[in-house]
Amino acid sequence: MTTSPQPSTRRLSRPMGLHFEEFQTGDSVKSATRTITEADVVNFAALSGDWNLIHTDAEYSKAHMFGQRVAHGLLILSVASGLSVRLGFLEETTLAFRSIDWKMQRPVFIGDTIHVRVTVEETKAMARLGGGLVNFKVEVLNQKDEICQKGNWEMLVKGLEV
Repeated sequence: MTTSPQPSTRRLSRPMGLHFEEFQTGDSVKSATRTITEADVVNFAALSGDWNLIHTDAEYSKAHMFGQRVAHGLLILSVASGLSVRLGFLEETTLAFRSIDWKMQRPVFIGDTIHVRVTVEETKAMARLGGGLVNFKVEVLNQKDEICQKGNWEMLVKGLEV
């Protein structure tokens, strides 16, 4: 008599992110892409209250310096944060987002497809806080690989010995 295999009782779990000690200066990773839509711009305007015409009025924007509507800079920063989180390297190991130094260099238009490149710039142990600071160089690039926004994000990351 044959028996069918029993279902596994092994518990499946998500992998955790990297701990402070696992970050190495120079490590770099690229995110998935995301196309910025009109719905993104309208929803961000509603959420933030920023209904500036350069974001929301196509006719007004034709006479603007870019000739078309541009996505809110803070919308793109927010999407960059989400794309970075999806990379998983800070999953369950982030203790705090400590600081941000950010520049908006080039507009992102409705229909542009962006991705994020994250590079470890520096690490600093802070054992008394349970890990250390990791300074990430973050760049938002469009479909032409042009840098649209960039800066540094400083995160407090949990150590292995916590």
